[in-house]
Amino acid sequence: MQENHILYGGIPLESAHSALILLHGRGATAENIMRLAPGFSLEGFALLAPQADGNSWYPHSFMAPEDQNQPRLDAAMDRLARMEAFLNGKGLRSTNLYLMGFSQGACLALEYAARHAKRFGGVVGFTGGLIGEKLDAGRYPGSLDGTPVFLGTGDPDPHVPLERVQESADVLTGMGARVLTRVYPGLGHAICRDETDQAGKWVFGRAG
Repeated sequence: MQENHILYGGIPLESAHSALILLHGRGATAENIMRLAPGFSLEGFALLAPQADGNSWYPHSFMAPEDQNQPRLDAAMDRLARMEAFLNGKGLRSTNLYLMGFSQGACLALEYAARHAKRFGGVVGFTGGLIGEKLDAGRYPGSLDGTPVFLGTGDPDPHVPLERVQESADVLTGMGARVLTRVYPGLGHAICRDETDQAGKWVFGRAG
């Protein structure tokens, strides 16, 4: 893909049966999020981790009024749409496209899947939720058609309220996703081994 700031891993696209887009959190890097990949069984996957300008996908909290995060939020969504179109052009159907993110990247992955609803291979949101000051299921009229979605979070978390994770799970379930939510008391703003194990089984267990 002729776009700057994408870190590639896994196997070459020409040989891949599936692709995983990994989205880093605020203040982090593509290299940071790519380090999650070895924790999953991703044989046959191409891996793509885009780098956000200034290490942030949008400037404010994901629960701020949406106009405060524009135009950066729309630009991030457009970037993911271009990546999806590129992968489709390489012969990878959306049913073989997976999204994974942590924190701000998790919010972006979940929001993109909800706004572009279809049967994806799967979505993993580590400590994130759908974006907006308030959630309105009416904003997401499409169907996720059985897409497996994993949501994991600590409780309490300083940036992502548990209530928003649970509300997001309800919205995604209403859109036809198969959602598994796991809550880890006292985890903090981090990812634990059980999360990656649970996400791996739920989302990637039948990949390929």
